[in-house]
Amino acid sequence: MNVPEAPACSTNTPEVTADLPWIEDGGKVAPKDARVLSRLFLDRLQVLEEGTREYQYVRNTLIEMNLSLVAFAARRFRNRGSGDMEDIIQVGTIGLIKAIDRFDLSREVEFTSFAIPYIVGEIKRFFRDTTWAVHVPRRLQELRVSLARSREALAISLNRAPTVRELGAHLDLTDDEVIEGLVAANGYVASSIDTPGSDDESSDSGPKYTDTLGEVDPAMELFEDLHALGPMLQELDERERTIIEMRFGQEMTQAEIGHELHLSQMHISRLLTRTLTKLRIGLLPS
Repeated sequence: MNVPEAPACSTNTPEVTADLPWIEDGGKVAPKDARVLSRLFLDRLQVLEEGTREYQYVRNTLIEMNLSLVAFAARRFRNRGSGDMEDIIQVGTIGLIKAIDRFDLSREVEFTSFAIPYIVGEIKRFFRDTTWAVHVPRRLQELRVSLARSREALAISLNRAPTVRELGAHLDLTDDEVIEGLVAANGYVASSIDTPGSDDESSDSGPKYTDTLGEVDPAMELFEDLHALGPMLQELDERERTIIEMRFGQEMTQAEIGHELHLSQMHISRLLTRTLTKLRIGLLPS
């Protein structure tokens, strides 16, 4: 392993101790060399004062040298179907930093073995917390995983899909808890409303989910108006109610109403206008 010697300290480079090499770009250090150097840098990091220039150099170099661990761990998540690989790398790097800050050489454990679980755990937490289409409690997110595993195991042993009761017995859960978990699992992935609603995946010509969505009933507003109008009609006097019923219930003309009530058409028009104005005012918000 050829490691460049530490150059003389200058105002542009952090001071490094004589027992550590100066590494310009930790990302270019081969993984095999990084394992050896990491132990030296980790040993030095534990005795440095946090916040000093030397501490920052040692810590940042450790991160750069071990980014290959993040790339290695992230590859197993590349086919998860959600999450940009760049985001996964960034999240995995957080796990790497936590491992560096918490590593203790006295445990006599290889740093690689210590860091991988931190990196993978951070990536799994990212998927668990950000890839659900609908936010559900953590308990139900974990229950979804258990249910999926149990369904797969029981389907093999039973040679059919398991029932809710069989899933509950397998996981020591009640029927209601199993149903709650199955319903919550529907929030993991959201489908477009333009997705075909047919179970036949090869058919794109069937009805879409958007075709089954309800629309605002145009008669709903009329119903609300009539519902509000009822009490106000009861407050009208008998002649006013009679004219309203004849005009809009029996669809009689003003002339026919006047003839029936022995009143002129002009008088019926004035009475009708006055009554309708009263009702309109009553329907307006106060």
